[in-house]
Amino acid sequence: MHGVAAQFKLTIVVPVFNEERTIETVLAALVLQPVPGEVEIVVVDDGSTDRTPEIICDVPHVRIRHELNRGKGAAILTAIERATGTHLLVFDADSEYDPNDISSLVVPIATGRAEVVYGARVRGGRTNFPSLFYAVGNRVMTEFANVLYGSAISDLHTCLKLLPLPLLREMKLKERGFGLDTEISAEMLRLGFRPYEVPASYVGRTREEGKKIRLRDAFRCVMVLLKVRTRGRTRYGARDRSLAPPVSLAPWCPERRRAEWFLERRRL
Repeated sequence: MHGVAAQFKLTIVVPVFNEERTIETVLAALVLQPVPGEVEIVVVDDGSTDRTPEIICDVPHVRIRHELNRGKGAAILTAIERATGTHLLVFDADSEYDPNDISSLVVPIATGRAEVVYGARVRGGRTNFPSLFYAVGNRVMTEFANVLYGSAISDLHTCLKLLPLPLLREMKLKERGFGLDTEISAEMLRLGFRPYEVPASYVGRTREEGKKIRLRDAFRCVMVLLKVRTRGRTRYGARDRSLAPPVSLAPWCPERRRAEWFLERRRL
């Protein structure tokens, strides 16, 4: 990484709509995660009509409420405006992802190995897709994005995307629904960034359990990928590094301890 090292601060955004069964467990687990530096949890209640607003009052975090349901994308955009961290991660409130994976996403950032990190779901490795439809759909959309943008990512629609906040604010994000997830990845690829991928565990929900993604969202994904591609593409390696502020090595990282040991040995 270039420039003067900056203090790492992670903003975890939790968009929520009628998740009274899982939101308390998810927030409690997020609070306990061993993440270096400051952690800011921003919960955006997108017009929930169940007990969600009552439950989220008991956990320390920033609370934002939309009086009407505007969509997941609108909730995330609201949080991006209010966030104060150096980096931002969206974490769903439905318990499909494991909060314990967050620390593994932070390590490549803290050690200077990456500017953007994705938690990739790998079929057969700590994952459980609810149906063939979801698994194949994600694979097809991912390969379509790779062809359009000349990339080689393995999971376009993972929720676990850790990006610098300045990069997110530079993006031309307009989607208000589930399409924002696709738009963030497409804009990242268009601007010349490529994510460092780490394995992430995943247990998908079925429709009966509350899964909200539908076939129409897949068609919207295709439209978003094509729309963003027409904005032009930055050559990989030519991106603006000011959009990914450097961070210092975290004291808890094994990589830092190994580096310090190596430097000490060289001095001897």
